[in-house]
Amino acid sequence: MRLPDPPLLLVTDRRQARRALAEIAEAAFAAGCRWVSVREKDLSVAEQIALVGEIMERAHPWGASVSLHGDPNDAQEAEADGVHLPAAGNVPAARAVLGPAALVGLSIHTPEEARGLNPALVDYVIAGPLFESASKPGHGPALGLEGLKEIVAVSPVPVIAIGGINAANAAAALEAGAAGIAVMGGVMRAADPGEEIRALVSALRRH
Repeated sequence: MRLPDPPLLLVTDRRQARRALAEIAEAAFAAGCRWVSVREKDLSVAEQIALVGEIMERAHPWGASVSLHGDPNDAQEAEADGVHLPAAGNVPAARAVLGPAALVGLSIHTPEEARGLNPALVDYVIAGPLFESASKPGHGPALGLEGLKEIVAVSPVPVIAIGGINAANAAAALEAGAAGIAVMGGVMRAADPGEEIRALVSALRRH
């Protein structure tokens, strides 16, 4: 499974969002983002599924993918393009539910978690927080670039870096070996989310 191109994952957080999530997603797609994951775990399953559907309507004309941070059964019911699992999530079960064409990802924080992954089952991992993050203050400790390099060195699957990443430091994450980046609060809080996405896409393209 190839990751969406560019390898820029926008993770939703309606608590920080200045607009409706579907509007932010649409602006992101128009600006070049091709991958969004709905991470609204405090919503009911029905609300999450409805939100995924709303965003997918806007995603597919752009050829973009929509994942669900959560349960693979809910992702299947929502007809999402993939699922993102929490650390220690059941990757084999998710793959069994969603099949070979789905994007299946996993959150990790240490090289030990990365080392034993099966690339036949998991497509990518999200590692973080890379830097201190305004979205999750105190969540960490931050990996830093050296910590990211250690994870990349042992991971058999692409590593997506998350946490405090912006257009100014995205290149540093890629130079440390990340296959891509994930962002949340900086885009959610932006007065012009499209402008934020364009800057991030430009940083990825330059690298």
